[in-house]
Amino acid sequence: MAEDAVAGETPAGMAERLARSKAQAVASLHPRALVIGSDQVAAIDDEVFGKPGNFENAKIQLRASSRREVRFYTAVTLICPDRALERSHVELFSVHFRTLSDAQIANYLQREQPYDCAGSFKVEGLGIALFEKLVGDDPTSLEGLPLIKLSKLLADAGVDVLAR
Repeated sequence: MAEDAVAGETPAGMAERLARSKAQAVASLHPRALVIGSDQVAAIDDEVFGKPGNFENAKIQLRASSRREVRFYTAVTLICPDRALERSHVELFSVHFRTLSDAQIANYLQREQPYDCAGSFKVEGLGIALFEKLVGDDPTSLEGLPLIKLSKLLADAGVDVLAR
């Protein structure tokens, strides 16, 4: 699936469109199932960072993020065609990067190799050392799936995740 922005699309709109597309693709094969789709877009001042794909692109992204606030828009979509159910939510989470030297960036990238991650880091690993401050309601959104909101969407669809 292509993950390019559509002309005039906001980062939040892009994340929601991609999450919905993923969920719809699976739901078309399993129309009776509750299907979850998710996607994440990173942006500085509405300039979207794609997945870097390699060391050089990741280095450019982390240099641009140094001393800056990067906003992460993580969308989740819940679909069940047979129930005419489709709900989406976009969770905003901001990451304030500390000042990063070129050596720190290179060392981090060589150790974690986050080349398939929006923003060029893995928050669940050593990436946490790149930050000064995190701001948002659901830290799991940085991992790519806002579990607090997903739990609410599932509850609204009649699924109690805490039930036996």
